[in-house]
Amino acid sequence: MFAKLESYPAPLLELIAEANNAARAIPPLFPLSASVAVNPFLGQTGEPLAVTAARLARVGGVRIMPSRAHWAKKLDTGDISEKDLIDALAAHSGHFNAPSLQELRDALANSAPKPEALPTVAELAADVSGIDWPGLIEDRIGAWAAGHFDEGQALWQQARSGGPFSSWRDYAARDLTPEIQGLTGFCAYVAGTNRSPWRAIGRASEKLGITACAATTAFHRWLMSMGGWAQYGRYLLWQAELDGGHENTVTELLAIRMVFDEALFEFYEDQIAERWQETVAAHQAPVTPSKDHVIDAVLQDASERAEQRLLGNRLQQSKPPNPEGRADVQAAFCIDVRSEVFRRALEAQDEKIETIGFAGFFGLASAHKAAGSDVAERRGPVLLQPDVTSQSIEPETADLGRRYTARAKRAWGRFKLAAVSSFAFVEATGPLYAGKLVRDSLGIGGKPAADPAPRLDSAIDLETRVGMAKSVLTAMSLTDNFAKIVLLAGHGADVTNNPHASALQCGACGGYAGDVNARLLAGLLNDPDVQLGLREAGIDIPSDTVFLPALHHTTTDAVTLFEQDLPKGKPVAGLMELKQWLTAAGNLARAERAQRLPRASSPATVANRARDWAETRPEWGLAGCLAFIAAPRHRTDGADLSGQAFLHNYDWRRDDGFGVLELIMTAPVVVASWISLQYYGSTVAPNLFGGGNKLLHNVVGGIGVLEGNNGAPRPGLPWQSVHDGNRFQHEPLRLSVIIEAPREAMSDILERHTEVRKLFDNGWLHLIAMDDEGKLAWRYRGDLKWTPLEEHSDAMPTLAAE
Repeated sequence: MFAKLESYPAPLLELIAEANNAARAIPPLFPLSASVAVNPFLGQTGEPLAVTAARLARVGGVRIMPSRAHWAKKLDTGDISEKDLIDALAAHSGHFNAPSLQELRDALANSAPKPEALPTVAELAADVSGIDWPGLIEDRIGAWAAGHFDEGQALWQQARSGGPFSSWRDYAARDLTPEIQGLTGFCAYVAGTNRSPWRAIGRASEKLGITACAATTAFHRWLMSMGGWAQYGRYLLWQAELDGGHENTVTELLAIRMVFDEALFEFYEDQIAERWQETVAAHQAPVTPSKDHVIDAVLQDASERAEQRLLGNRLQQSKPPNPEGRADVQAAFCIDVRSEVFRRALEAQDEKIETIGFAGFFGLASAHKAAGSDVAERRGPVLLQPDVTSQSIEPETADLGRRYTARAKRAWGRFKLAAVSSFAFVEATGPLYAGKLVRDSLGIGGKPAADPAPRLDSAIDLETRVGMAKSVLTAMSLTDNFAKIVLLAGHGADVTNNPHASALQCGACGGYAGDVNARLLAGLLNDPDVQLGLREAGIDIPSDTVFLPALHHTTTDAVTLFEQDLPKGKPVAGLMELKQWLTAAGNLARAERAQRLPRASSPATVANRARDWAETRPEWGLAGCLAFIAAPRHRTDGADLSGQAFLHNYDWRRDDGFGVLELIMTAPVVVASWISLQYYGSTVAPNLFGGGNKLLHNVVGGIGVLEGNNGAPRPGLPWQSVHDGNRFQHEPLRLSVIIEAPREAMSDILERHTEVRKLFDNGWLHLIAMDDEGKLAWRYRGDLKWTPLEEHSDAMPTLAAE
C-alpha cells in the first residue's frame, strides 16, 4: 500500500492553520449516551470576558452577559453595593477603555446595543433574493449529517469511507433541493470541487477573498452557523486528542459550509460583492471590546463580588470542629452541589455522623464493562483517560441469560421500527401495550436488578492496588480515625422519557452514575491484603471498619446500599441505624428541594417526578451552582449553602508536597468550571448555547436533540433546566473557587499548569484563599499576584505554618 503525499503552497498552509484554530474555538458536544457539562467558552479561555463578548458578538451575534436591567434591579435591591461597583472598576482599571463610575451608572439606565454577527454569503444572498438560504443550508447539511454521524439510532448507516467531506460531496452532487430552490447548477458545482477538504477551503477562500488575517473569525463564523454539528465534530477531535491522535471532522465540516457560500457568491456576486468586501474587511480587524462590552464585564464582576461577600458571611455560620473521637459513620459523597443538601440533612441526624466531599469517580477512572456487555463505558472525568479497567461478572449461565435478553430486546425494537413491519406491529400488538401505557403513566414499575459487584482488572498487582488505595484515602484527607462504617456514596439520577438523562448523572463519571466507582473503591478498601499493605504504608484501618458502597439518587434523595458487596461473614455494627438516618435525611432533603421545584406541593411529590414520563423538570440538576470550596468540613458544616456549592474535603496540613492540592486545582476545579459555565452560557445565550425547548425535542442519531424535525443538534441545557416558567433558576455567575491553603502553593501550581492558570488569569474562575479562621482573606488577581480582602485575618496559612 502506498501513501499519497501532497504539498500545499504557503498561503494554503496558513489557511489550514487558521482552520485548525477555528476548530478549537468551538466547544465539544458529547453524545446523549454519555453527555457531560461542557464549557461553551472553552476555546476562549485565553482571553478575558470582554474580548470574548466582542468575539462572539462578531461570529455568533449573541450577548454573553445578563441584561443591564438585571444588574440595575440588583443594585436597587442592595444585592450589589456601591463598593462592589467601585472594587470591580478598580480591578478593570488599565484594561482596554475602562469606564468611570458615572459611565457605569449611566449604562445601568440604558440597554446595551443588540449584537449582530457579521453576515455570511448565504445571509447576503437571502437579503437580495428573498430565499432563506441559511435555513436551506442548515436543512441540507442536517439531512446528510444525521445519517453520516448516526451512532446506532438508524437501522441502516451510510458508508463513512473517505471522511465527512468526501461523503457529503457524493451526497450533495445528487441532492437536487438547492437547485429546485433556485441555485442552478449546484450539483455540478459540488462535483467540480477538489476531493481534498483543504483544497476546497483554499479555493473557496480565494473566491471569497478570505485572507489568513480574515480567516480567524470568518472560519469561526461559518462553524458557529453549523451549531451542534460543528460541536459534535469538536467532540470527535477532543476524543482523538485524548487518545493521542488527531481528527479532521470539524475542518471538513468547515469546507462543506464554505462550498455552499462559494456557490452562492458566484451566483449572486453582482448583487452582494460590495457588502461582502465590507464583511471581509470587518473580519480582518482585530477583535477589540467596545466600551459597552467593558461596562458589561465590570458589572458582571461586581455581581460576582457581591455574591462572594454574601458567601463569606454564610461561612461564618459554620460550626467549630467536632471534638476528637471516633464517628459512628463517615459518609463520603460526590462534591456535586446536589450532595450538599443531603449532607446537611444527614449530619443533622446525629453528632456522630461525619460527611466527606470528594470527586464522584472516587479516584478510580475506569473503563468499565457492565454485566453481559462488551461496551467499555468511560466512568471518569472526560479530562482524563481511564487509568484502570473493570467489569461486572455474573455466573456463566446468568451472564448468557442477560446477553440473550439484551439481544432479544434489540431485535424486538428493530422489528417495531423496521420499514415493512412497523405499521403491522401497531395494528397487531397495540392493544397489548395498554397495560404498559397505564403503568408508565402512573409511574408504576420495578427497577432492574443491580449488576454484580464490579471487579478491577486482575492483572493489577497488589502493590499497585495498595498504592491506588493510599492515593485515594490521602486525597480524601481520610488516613486515620476511621468510623465503623465508611459510606462511599456515588450519585445518579432516575428519570423517565428524558433524552438528557445522562446530563443529570455524575459529571466526574463521564455522564454515568457513580455507583460503579463507589463499589470499586469499597471492594479495594475492604480487601484484607490491601489493608495490610496500607498498614505498612502508615494507614491503619481498624479491623471492625467496613467500606459500604451506595448510590444517592438525586431525583428522589433515596440512597441504595450495596450490602451484597460487603465481605462475607463480617459483622457490620450500626447498619440498621444508618438506614434509619438515611431515610430521615432523604425526607429532610426532599422537603428543602420541594420549595424550589414547580408543582412540588409536598416532599412526597418530589420522588414521584422521577417516574413521571411527562415531567420536564424531574430535578434542577446543578442549577444555582456558584462556588467550589476545598477546606476541612468544619469550615462549611452548619452553613446553609442551599445546594449551590461544590464541597471538597481538603486539609493542607496533611498534604505533604501539595500533591492533593494540585489534583484538586487541575481536575475537580476544572470539571466544576465546565458545569458552572455551561449553566452560565445556557442562561445568558440560550439561542446559541442552550438546548431549546424540551417539548419540541427529537433525538437525532443518538447524538443530540433537534428543536423540531430538522437542522442542527442543540447543545447545552434545555430551557426547562434553567427556567421555571417565570424566572431563571440559575444566577449567571462565574464560579468562585475558595481554598484553604497557602497562597505560595496555589501560585506554584498555577505557574506549572498554564491551561488552568488561563481560567483564573482571564477571570473565567475566581480564586480566593481562606485563612486559618475560615474567613475569605485573599483574592487572586492574575499574573500570580494576590490582593488582600478587607478586614482579612493576619492568620493566613503559610508554608511555614505548623
